[in-house]
Amino acid sequence: QVQVVESGGGLVQPGGSLTLSCTASGSSFATSAVYWYRQAPGKQRKLLAGIISSGGADYTDSVKGRFTVSRDNAKNTAYLQMNDLKPEDTAVYYCNVRSHGNGDWGQGTQVTVAS
Repeated sequence: QVQVVESGGGLVQPGGSLTLSCTASGSSFATSAVYWYRQAPGKQRKLLAGIISSGGADYTDSVKGRFTVSRDNAKNTAYLQMNDLKPEDTAVYYCNVRSHGNGDWGQGTQVTVAS
């Protein structure tokens, strides 16, 4: 079982930035894809972005141009750089590390955008 831990959330003002981290245990991270999701209160979890083992990334329209995913395979860690944050970005953010099947989830990290 791969252990996944997200970190870096917090309270930020509108227009501000945060960088989330997603760290996984084990030896398969370098060959895994990593997906970032978020879940706002009372809403379904939604996919935001993904990055494959080679570093190629893709984004949903809701975050394209504001969010950037990256990874450091030597640290078993992926990142989600979030810029120009808006109140509607408030949610619990999750990463899914997927080498096969449905992948492994972390516990999430709360991001609150408020003045």
